[in-house]
Amino acid sequence: MLVLLPPSEGKATGGSGSALDLGSLSLPGLGGARAEVLDALVSLCSGDEVKAAEVLGLSEGLRGEIAKNAALREAVARPAGEIYTGVLYDALGLATLPSAARRRAERSLLVFSGLWGAVRIGDRIPSYRCSMGVKLPGPGALGTYWRARTPMAEVLPEAAGDGLVLDLRSSAYAAAWKPKGAVAERTATVRVLHSKFVNGVEKRSVVSHFNKAAKGRMVRDLLTAGAEPSGPAELVEALRGLGYVVEATPPERAGRAWGLDVVVTEL
Repeated sequence: MLVLLPPSEGKATGGSGSALDLGSLSLPGLGGARAEVLDALVSLCSGDEVKAAEVLGLSEGLRGEIAKNAALREAVARPAGEIYTGVLYDALGLATLPSAARRRAERSLLVFSGLWGAVRIGDRIPSYRCSMGVKLPGPGALGTYWRARTPMAEVLPEAAGDGLVLDLRSSAYAAAWKPKGAVAERTATVRVLHSKFVNGVEKRSVVSHFNKAAKGRMVRDLLTAGAEPSGPAELVEALRGLGYVVEATPPERAGRAWGLDVVVTEL
């Protein structure tokens, strides 16, 4: 099982350790592209601060992120699972997973990134600020860059192997790689719906903010249970066995992903 996650906007800082070693990161086929994006980001943030803030979409209160980006090559690197924070990662609770579940997380979780393309939670990276929606001088729009100008289309299918791909990314990060063919047929995307009754009639709405927490809890439960579904149909059964209300929409045509609605009554 390969689980595709979005990064968090905010990231942990501090700690101690060695600096970034690009060659040590997982998915080495992305190494050249990572180096190009890193060079462009460091160059941007080492120059005109006003321009850097405009390109990165930073408010006045976030100007400190520019200096942090400029020093990325020398900054302390920590496991990605410690760098990414926020609602999804709080609910996932990597630090408190049992040891067996933690090992499964290190094998199966892949976090997409505007800067790194995609990393595993054990990969050591520094704290940074660069979303997939950024248009960097040189590489250009990062969503397009990762999708069209890098080995992403070769590296990710290889990482997926012949198992399930559980895609929990937001739309901006999903644009960086879209499973195709046989990989798409083993892919499930998830939407979280909130169900409540109004005057005896069920009303459902798409969850936004709490969508992240629900996805984090779902991944944690799968990892803790040791679930290893081989495809979307098996995933549906595994989630139902864990107490989730899941409605599945198989693809109408070959080469398309499954859609799963996870219905929650509490946020």
